[in-house]
Amino acid sequence: MEHLAVVVVVPHRRLNLGPAQLPQQLQAFLEGVIWLSLEELGQQADLDPLLTLLTLPVRPEAELPASTQQILERRPDLLSAVLPMLVERFPTFTREEIMVIAGIPTDHLLHTRAAQDLLDRGRQEGEAQGEAKVTLRLLNRRCGPLSEATTASIHALPLEWPRLCSISAAQPT
Repeated sequence: MEHLAVVVVVPHRRLNLGPAQLPQQLQAFLEGVIWLSLEELGQQADLDPLLTLLTLPVRPEAELPASTQQILERRPDLLSAVLPMLVERFPTFTREEIMVIAGIPTDHLLHTRAAQDLLDRGRQEGEAQGEAKVTLRLLNRRCGPLSEATTASIHALPLEWPRLCSISAAQPT
């Protein structure tokens, strides 16, 4: 195995990864290991956006806006990787707070595919809830006041407009 290289990525070199005195075979192996410190990597100028992305978890908070902007100016497609990394780093913060820390305009997020999907889903659920209220109102007009059990059963139905229409159009028996 001549062409095998082992790379160990660590946040910084201050880690104590074992006893000071290692067995000789292990010591010989570790001499061939390439140690990559994200902290040291982050101090280099003009990093590739992907390498800058790797350093986000260890960068001081004050450097995050500049680092994030550098990544997104050169690779806007990496927004979907930047945000989850920052969410992991600041688990108690809201997405908006993280975007402020990172210097990302909140409207930037609204143009992502994920945000559009969430907005569409919210619209559909809102429409379905509104339609359910209309259906209950129509049923009350046609059938008279509904019992709590009937109302609860209707609320338990999946919110599907065609099905609600057929219920509300039904003639009282």
